[in-house]
Amino acid sequence: MDLYSGYINKLIEELAGLPGIGAKSAQRLAFHIINLPKERVERFASTMIEAKNNVRYCGRCFTLTDQEICPICANAKRDQKTIMVVENTRDLAAYEKTGKFDGVYHVLHGAISPMLGMGPNDIKLKELMQRLQGDVEEVIIATNSSLEGETTAMYISKLIKPTGVKVTRIASGVPVGGDLEYIDEVTLLRALEGRVEL
Repeated sequence: MDLYSGYINKLIEELAGLPGIGAKSAQRLAFHIINLPKERVERFASTMIEAKNNVRYCGRCFTLTDQEICPICANAKRDQKTIMVVENTRDLAAYEKTGKFDGVYHVLHGAISPMLGMGPNDIKLKELMQRLQGDVEEVIIATNSSLEGETTAMYISKLIKPTGVKVTRIASGVPVGGDLEYIDEVTLLRALEGRVEL
């Protein structure tokens, strides 16, 4: 039995289809939207449509932007000779929040995953190699520590090393505040191998 009318159910279903939104959150959001003033809902809907119609990939790094070149790539103060390779735009945003990286990025839009049918041609590797034709000194591989991320990192490393460009991998290991007894062996080994002098 449906508790609500067709329009409410349809709105809840659409919201529940978004990542990270469960049935209860979708219901809560639906009622919130319904109770908003009509002008606010129209502005919200219009903003979503405008974003969908105008957001595209940056012509250099392939992050999402509404300009030909994103603000990071267009910034003359950024070190254009150092490229950090990330899996998606959310990873780029996470590094930008640190405020400590002054280079530029390259967004792959995925990782190599034979299980999911994602091969090297399905991510932005060819475009990365084209960028290396310019004046690039270092590529920092910042893919996730998952099996797919590690596979992608190794593949990229093998592609880039013959070009003479320095290739590095972000360190990984014990998280701040983590108890050693609960951390898996691979993470502990990675932390040991990535140790630095104090």
